[in-house]
Amino acid sequence: MNVRYQRWKKIIKNHDTLYAMICQIRTYIFYYLNRISNYQLEKTRFYHRQGYKLNLKNPQSFQEKIVWKKIYDRNPLLPIVADKYQVRFYLQQVLGEENTKSILVPLLYVTEEPKTIPFEELPDEFIVKPNHASGLNIIIRNGCFNQVEIVNTCLKWLKTPYGLDKLEWAYKSIKRKIVIEKLLIDEDGKVPKEFKFHMFHGKCKLICVVFDRMAEISKSYFDEKFNLLPIKTSSCPPGKKIQRPINYLSMMELAEKLSQPFDYIRVDLYNMNGEIYFGELTNYPTSGMGQYDPRSFDYKLGEYWNIEPGYWKK
Repeated sequence: MNVRYQRWKKIIKNHDTLYAMICQIRTYIFYYLNRISNYQLEKTRFYHRQGYKLNLKNPQSFQEKIVWKKIYDRNPLLPIVADKYQVRFYLQQVLGEENTKSILVPLLYVTEEPKTIPFEELPDEFIVKPNHASGLNIIIRNGCFNQVEIVNTCLKWLKTPYGLDKLEWAYKSIKRKIVIEKLLIDEDGKVPKEFKFHMFHGKCKLICVVFDRMAEISKSYFDEKFNLLPIKTSSCPPGKKIQRPINYLSMMELAEKLSQPFDYIRVDLYNMNGEIYFGELTNYPTSGMGQYDPRSFDYKLGEYWNIEPGYWKK
């Protein structure tokens, strides 16, 4: 039975239209089953992952509050900043055109029609991603790529909804596009370190530094004063201690400005050769299924987040 199942799974995955259609049906089934069951599927998923019951009436841990945010937070800015193309205009509104231009990774092309991508005009190194999803991308190095494979993958992305099966509301209304940006490469030929600022009510309480994302990924955690914290996650091995960047205060100021309209958001920035680049704004890190070691830190982080329904209307 398992062999037969795997064979059918492979056939479906190789048929892009059928695969996208099944993914879409599955997504909406999970979404509406969650809604009509008072989020029982999400509660079960949370319990299996975290080992304790999800409390939506009085969430205490950081992970519980992320799930609460998915279900109840309807700040109209969430879909804008979740959109990897529209977020550029949010930055312009907050920072001004000149300041935004200096931190944005150069945009090479954006389209709703992948077949129009001008591959002959692109540099040897670039990154392709959908604007309506997280964690999906194609990284091109040294000009080596297959145009047909890229186009077919992009078409599949555009046909496939993202986030609804995990109740991530912000992705629901995003108009799907393909975004192509310059690939940032540091002096070692790697993707530069990524600094993820966890912002609570406009103030930073945790910084995650991600090393070597495209190879041997590791993560280190620091407090707002950039003191190394003795915590780790189950998702990857702990990283190393590093010195506070020279332009750290500029990064912090930027994170504070971008996070002002939100009770919680993660501001992701790159720091390469002393230059700050914007990565993305993340509404639902790990979709509320992350695990901190020790577990007590999850609750400590949750204390910084004061949930106020309708806070964005103030």
